[in-house]
Amino acid sequence: MNAFLQLHFRSALPLLLFSPLLFAACGGSPSATPKDDHATEAAHGNEVALTPDQVKAIGLVTGTMEKRGLTTSLRANGRLVLPPDKSAEVSVFFGGLVRNVAVREGQHVDKGQTLAELESLEFLQLQQDFLESSANGKALAADLKRQQDLHDDRINATKTLERAQADLSVAKAKQAATAAKLRLFGVDPASLTAENLRSSFALRAPIAGNVQHITVTTGQFAEPNKPLFSIVDNSGLHIDLNVFEQDVARVHTGQKVVFGHAGEPVGRHTATVFAVNKAFESDQQAVLVHAKLDDNGEELLAGMYVDALIMTDSTSAWSLPDDAVVSNGDEHYIFVEHEPNTFVQTAVRTGASGLGYTEVKPLTAVPHDARIVVKGAYYLLSELTKGSGEHSH
Repeated sequence: MNAFLQLHFRSALPLLLFSPLLFAACGGSPSATPKDDHATEAAHGNEVALTPDQVKAIGLVTGTMEKRGLTTSLRANGRLVLPPDKSAEVSVFFGGLVRNVAVREGQHVDKGQTLAELESLEFLQLQQDFLESSANGKALAADLKRQQDLHDDRINATKTLERAQADLSVAKAKQAATAAKLRLFGVDPASLTAENLRSSFALRAPIAGNVQHITVTTGQFAEPNKPLFSIVDNSGLHIDLNVFEQDVARVHTGQKVVFGHAGEPVGRHTATVFAVNKAFESDQQAVLVHAKLDDNGEELLAGMYVDALIMTDSTSAWSLPDDAVVSNGDEHYIFVEHEPNTFVQTAVRTGASGLGYTEVKPLTAVPHDARIVVKGAYYLLSELTKGSGEHSH
């Protein structure tokens, strides 16, 4: 009987040794192996072990926590706008025939540059009126001198002298007004003579900028007070952001703003708050916050809608790149390398964030020089979650 038991035990031993190996071979994922040893979990938390080839294949990168100046931010949206002095609608005082259009849409123009040449009989009449008023003023000035002399000799009445003085004052006022009108057309009244009268005048740019629209063509009659050219100077672009009532107290001048327009990351451009409106907009409980651009890229245009973050409060904290922090429901984790290519899931609280970095506060002690996964953390989370699901019972 004893011999039989001994023989039976020896024959069963290989099967007993082989069974755990068979179970292990059937249970784990070939790409990453979440450790299922409860003693290990008690010491290190949930772990994911990878081979060097797997680390290379997923592009996993580790780094360390950094002490960075971070800010809490307020998200807002708005659009790019131009102040009134950085855009212009160009029209004419007198109707005239367009003889030449000197610019093209999109072209940059300097202040005072000719946009078009127009011909106008009214412009010709204005020059004539100035020369006539100038000549009449000289005659009236001479007459006033004669009347003054006669009055001094007690030959004429004071009333006659006063009339001559009034006539000269009216003539001077008319001459000054006509001269001012000529200056609006770029004509120097002092150089105007009967020999250099002209029927055409140049329509000039009132500001420097880019021609946005042209609404006339050569040979067309341009009517007064109708815009013929639109010019914009994008160097004056700023942002108007909508900030709602509950957040207004957090915003003040001097704060930094990071923003991006459609298709761009929010941190692509920066600006600085220079004014906060003191009344709500008529259609919503929000105020406009104005921010001047720190850079003015060619791709930024008036009217573009933007997403922005207003940096409200600053703090210095241990932080990691945003990709290092992963979430599972309401919980946040990082993965700490405690052995080569073996990573421990560690719960953290998050704090301030900005410009691609997030403040992290591990719930268990993590040395500041520990190697932490900064790229590939979501892969580890998915493998760990999958492994947990497979062995839950």
